[in-house]
Amino acid sequence: MAEFGRKLLHRIGPPTKLGMLVLGLGVVVQALPRRGGSYDLIQWGLLFGFIIFLGWSAITIVNTASEIYLRRALKGSEDSLLSRKLLTQVRLLRRTVVFGLGFITLSAILMTIPSVRQYGVSLFASAGVAGLAVGLAARPVLSNLIAGVQLAIAQPIRLGDEVLLEGEFGTVEEIQTTYVVIRLWDWRRMVVPLSYFMEKPFQNWTRQSSSILGSVFWYLDYATPIDEVRAKFMEILKSSKLWDGEVGVLHVTDAKESTLELRGLMSAASSGASSDLRNEVREKLIAWLRETYPQALPRTRTEVLGSSPEPIPGARVH
Repeated sequence: MAEFGRKLLHRIGPPTKLGMLVLGLGVVVQALPRRGGSYDLIQWGLLFGFIIFLGWSAITIVNTASEIYLRRALKGSEDSLLSRKLLTQVRLLRRTVVFGLGFITLSAILMTIPSVRQYGVSLFASAGVAGLAVGLAARPVLSNLIAGVQLAIAQPIRLGDEVLLEGEFGTVEEIQTTYVVIRLWDWRRMVVPLSYFMEKPFQNWTRQSSSILGSVFWYLDYATPIDEVRAKFMEILKSSKLWDGEVGVLHVTDAKESTLELRGLMSAASSGASSDLRNEVREKLIAWLRETYPQALPRTRTEVLGSSPEPIPGARVH
């Protein structure tokens, strides 16, 4: 609580100065004689400043509280999944609340203007075609704001999650109030509206954990010594810094016309590590096969028949 008070006092300075200025001017204006239109204009300006002071102060309090909560929650945390969950949740809720406070502040300011207030009252009173048009125009913004709240609570995605959508693979880099930025594997950025993740299917590769399984396939000759290949496969995995030690297995998954299909499964801490691990295992095992068991590599067999085949029994020879 003491830290929150210190931070708040440090940041509340500008809005507090504005509030004290408005309060001081208000006291002075009350002591002045009323002079018609100019007096009303000064009063409107003071009300305008007071509304800004309230909105600014509320936004400052929300930002300060969320920052302190995040720092305390993430302090000493080694669980990256929990850290990303908290970071996504607090940031999304903070932006939604700040947007709402800003919208309320702006609405209150506009309602202090007589012409705008009269237009707003007539608009709500009619509630006809104009109201419907405004609702339709605001639908994308409102749907993304609602999706932002849903996303903060349900969290189908988090900052740092690795996702596959629209045929593109990437990492969640930013989650803003109305859109999400995905950093693709080739460093391009895909910008997606928040509502997409609540309305359309996508793949989240790190939903429960950042660990992921990778697979490598080899197509080898029937003469391949499977046990020796399996032992070498495990030896390569154990010597690799990219393997997390969870899953490592090699099986014959198919027998084709001229080759055996071998599949190696291995786990890694992230999709990037999994990709590098699969490349490493694939290259090292092929190099070992070429040196140790070259006959295990795919071969094409051809049987050559003699030029004078034996006669078919019962056939008449002329």
